[in-house]
Amino acid sequence: MRLIETEADLALGAAHLAAVCPVWARVLPRLGPLPLRRSGDGFEAIAQAITGQQISVAAAASIWARMQAAGLVAPEAIAAADDDALRATGLSRPKLRYLKGIAKAGLDWQGLRTLSDDGAIAALVALPGVGTWTAEIYLKFALGRADVLAAGDLALQEAARMLYGLEARPGPAALRAMSQPWRPWRAVAARGLWAYYRQAKGREGIR
Repeated sequence: MRLIETEADLALGAAHLAAVCPVWARVLPRLGPLPLRRSGDGFEAIAQAITGQQISVAAAASIWARMQAAGLVAPEAIAAADDDALRATGLSRPKLRYLKGIAKAGLDWQGLRTLSDDGAIAALVALPGVGTWTAEIYLKFALGRADVLAAGDLALQEAARMLYGLEARPGPAALRAMSQPWRPWRAVAARGLWAYYRQAKGREGIR
């Protein structure tokens, strides 16, 4: 199982992208070093991903900071908290229900490390509020999986449109098709697309 754990891994992936695609070969040097973006795994990582669903990077960071300040990031704390305390951090009612459900689910977080990409995604999407995008973000950053793209991410889609001069933003299926030559380093390509989005738009596409 190929993992991204160091800057050297990112460099290997970037070299592959440049070798298989002249667009990447031209653009990657302009992006500078790609960020490692590794985080710890476990409940807090998926809770942070849930918090960031469908809101801006800045809003997600603000809510997560309030959750940390309130001591509401561990599963035991979230499971025991009343709804008003969670709402006071800025969480929506659906998200607080998701977090409580995940906190009580008892998932074997350590066991996810040994599963295949598809197996880990299947285990995660069985949790309340966890869709494919959230599961793939978890695999990419918490588990360091090297070939996970998160094709449903709008910033990745928009970056691909700009990078390749497309008339329309590619949907998830089209982006997955575009990404086949990037395998087995699609998580490096995603980092490159987010970096390109940041340069082009002047804002982050992912926290």
